[in-house]
Amino acid sequence: MPDPLTSDPATAQPAAPGAVPGLGAAPGADPGLAVFLGLDDDPAPVHAALRTVIDPELGINLVDLGLVYDVAVSDGIAYVTLTTTTPACPIGAFLEDQVRFAVLRLPGILGVEVEIVHEPRWSPALMSDNARRTLGWPG
Repeated sequence: MPDPLTSDPATAQPAAPGAVPGLGAAPGADPGLAVFLGLDDDPAPVHAALRTVIDPELGINLVDLGLVYDVAVSDGIAYVTLTTTTPACPIGAFLEDQVRFAVLRLPGILGVEVEIVHEPRWSPALMSDNARRTLGWPG
């Protein structure tokens, strides 16, 4: 009879190191807990959700403003790296909260980590043509 503390009762096989009994593979291993829970590491839905976050001063979404530097998803956690138009921008904390609210609405997202960076510095060259047109700047 297999040892219940060191074997997986779902398969009656020895459990992988770090495995959760009854779930099979260890979290982070392939297939992993994320697959078991049906989580997807595709950053595209997160990126799309960020288009709903509007800069309250300019009325344009963060993606078109070029404020979003990176988006990644791993095991249900979304990682968003963004910047502000200036390091002294007073709405940084507000934008962080808005990003969290928008991304946490997505199915399969269990948490959001937002990092605001100021290197590389933001410049208008990072804006989309649509954002430039909206602001009346040459595109």
